[in-house]
Amino acid sequence: MSFRLFRFGLLLSLILFPTRFGFARQPHSIILCIGDGMGVQEVQAASIYAYGSIGKLIFEQFPYKAKVRTSTAYGRITDSAAAGTAMATGRKVKRGVISLALPGPSGKVETILEKFKAMGKSTGLVTTSYITDATPAAFGAHEATRENRRQIAEDYLEQSRPNVMLGGGGNGMSLRLAASAGYKVVTNAAELQEAVQDPPLFLSGQFGERGMPFEYDGLGRFPHLADMAEAALSILDRDPDGFFLMVEGGLIDYAGHANDIARNIGETLSFAHTVERILQWAQGRQDVLLVVTADHETGGLAVLENRGVHRYPEVSWSTTWHTDARVPLYAIGDGAEAFAGILENTAVYDVLSRQRIAPSHFLATSTSSLPVSPLP
Repeated sequence: MSFRLFRFGLLLSLILFPTRFGFARQPHSIILCIGDGMGVQEVQAASIYAYGSIGKLIFEQFPYKAKVRTSTAYGRITDSAAAGTAMATGRKVKRGVISLALPGPSGKVETILEKFKAMGKSTGLVTTSYITDATPAAFGAHEATRENRRQIAEDYLEQSRPNVMLGGGGNGMSLRLAASAGYKVVTNAAELQEAVQDPPLFLSGQFGERGMPFEYDGLGRFPHLADMAEAALSILDRDPDGFFLMVEGGLIDYAGHANDIARNIGETLSFAHTVERILQWAQGRQDVLLVVTADHETGGLAVLENRGVHRYPEVSWSTTWHTDARVPLYAIGDGAEAFAGILENTAVYDVLSRQRIAPSHFLATSTSSLPVSPLP
């Protein structure tokens, strides 16, 4: 038996028999993985390239699945700010808004990260985009526009104070700002690994001055998404009260905007590998809920022809922006069974915050799920 088959067999056992490996009824730690721009077709394209057929990425084997509607308060096409806010707060807002009640009285809306922080839990944000970008900002900041990057950085450092922030630098965040706020700052993979050996209470990883490089182009001295997620887990897991961690594959969206299938697939596979590493970390634990989803689809991707393993499939794109396509959601762990059928994106917050999903957050009562092919 090859190592790959053994590895997938082990992880499949964890997925299909979660109680055997310790998933219990009351998780006090939650990991939310968001593939920015990762629709159903993006997942299929990556699976075809890596394995020769659809349904084979690790998170596609999760026991609970749903499809998620991504509309905003005002329209069908969202952006990462409105979509992130819906998942982080349970409230639909207009495009560009970061966790404020807009439309409405414009007041701050508590995020799931802030909720966990108030409960005494540790929190973290990890992304391959810059750390003040819209998706992480929706969990740790409150701004009328996603363009207020300096203010988003100040919201992090002065208000929500995530214990771990790892991603691209610049864009309002700086080494000086983070250090003056009491964060240990690292700027490359070697420094990140060194920091993990003596974990600080607050860690800011600022890798470059913008979003990080594509996997396709090589990361140089910067860490992979899986390495950042693993480092965050090693720090946050020291808190006996538990933690909330958001991990974003932010560059899937960038590649979608560029209609670049090679880089899109590369980022999706890196995201899938990150989920696999998280699963390996979670093996034997009794207190973790892991959810994998997307904020929206980018590019209107359609897979036209399977050309086999390690050959890019023939595809078409319909736009260089976002679409209103429903995105997939995959879940494992306690409470994961709440994810089924077709849901509003606000239902993500409801489940993560241990609230009952409101009937209005269901678009259908069907428990049908996305198709899953057998493992190789």
